[in-house]
Amino acid sequence: MKSKESLGGIYSACITAYDAQGRVDGEALHRVMERNLREGAAGFFVGGSSGECFLLTEAERIQIFEAAAAYAGKTNLIAHVGAISTDEAVRYTKAAMGMGYDFVAATAPFYYGFGPKEICRYYYDIAEAAGRPVLIYNFPGNTHKSFNVSDPEYVRLFRSGAILGVKQTNYDLFQMERILNLNPDLIAFDGYDETMVAGQALGCIGSIGSTFNMMLPHYKKIFTLFEQGDRAGALALQHKANNCMEAMCRVGLIPAIKYELARQGYPVGEARRPFAPLTDNQKAYIDEVLDRDLVQ
Repeated sequence: MKSKESLGGIYSACITAYDAQGRVDGEALHRVMERNLREGAAGFFVGGSSGECFLLTEAERIQIFEAAAAYAGKTNLIAHVGAISTDEAVRYTKAAMGMGYDFVAATAPFYYGFGPKEICRYYYDIAEAAGRPVLIYNFPGNTHKSFNVSDPEYVRLFRSGAILGVKQTNYDLFQMERILNLNPDLIAFDGYDETMVAGQALGCIGSIGSTFNMMLPHYKKIFTLFEQGDRAGALALQHKANNCMEAMCRVGLIPAIKYELARQGYPVGEARRPFAPLTDNQKAYIDEVLDRDLVQ
């Protein structure tokens, strides 16, 4: 099992590429991954929100794991296996670990009003299936499940050895710091591209981002400048990155990422419905902001 020191850096949260018929296109995904590796990616977070995970069939989610597994042993790979059903999450976990992934991550089970004991059991079961600790994908804005760090069940979970750490896709970075405070062996990744500098300041060893698919060099510079102690330089580039993020979120983040990848020469299909394709006006707006603020 890899050391936590070897896991630091910038991870692209992979998109799911489709062909003209809307089928998963592994070759198109590989082209984006190859590009990101050339740009300095430390690894990939496969099958997460940026990959439209909950819009895919179970077979398609496994297919995405298989496509990205071509890079197992060549870079760090984390598979997102989150599901409402523990059995489904365990199936994804066993599949990904059998393909050579380093770790798995999982969102909390959502929709039903699962309590702390049930959510913790879900993570214990995933960790047991993986044979190693699991990264919690903490995304309460979408799952509507948050981790109360004073709850005894969650305290035991974070101190149990079943948890690798947290991907903090939550603007509450105080919560992340408190989670890390519970167990010095835990690691954290910033999960919101727009809070990279703040995440680094509070102990993140890396960042996992959706827009890294098409603007990784920009974020790589932010990450490196901060590590080198140039906080003013890092913050200046963070402001520019956030202008880009704000614009893309206004028109629809996933469709905007896929549009921009195509504009950069990496066509990956359109986001699945109910995501709507961008209008010409929205495309022109994105073009204007990214042409002004994106640093290559």
